[in-house]
Amino acid sequence: MPLLPQIKTDENGEYFFFPPGELTTAGEPMAADEGELSVDIFETPTELILQSTIAGVKISDLELSLHGDMLTVRGRRHHEIPPAARPLYTECYWGSFSRSIILPVEVRADEASAVLRSGVLTITLPKRNRSTIPVREIE
Repeated sequence: MPLLPQIKTDENGEYFFFPPGELTTAGEPMAADEGELSVDIFETPTELILQSTIAGVKISDLELSLHGDMLTVRGRRHHEIPPAARPLYTECYWGSFSRSIILPVEVRADEASAVLRSGVLTITLPKRNRSTIPVREIE
């Protein structure tokens, strides 16, 4: 399936077209030198679970933040080339990356957890119970 251009409007209602992959999932333009992180998101009855492969990233180079309904993952993958080596192929992305995701449900940020194991980041976000307001009929 071909990717379509992404459209964003500014505060004056002007439309801007971005080629596929140039906007983050939050709709903001990506920095020219920043990669976008691929993620999988799963939902259970009680939580959201985000997983992403981030091999080669140290915990100290990783930043997770949650603002309202937007989860942001930022980091940096360092690359050290041996002194006498010359690249033959360079397919891997090295450098800064980020991904902002608008969450589909409210979560309890104070109970969120993240684990980095064997190059896979897993973020667990417990869902917030929605309070309902009972309605009664008055005659």
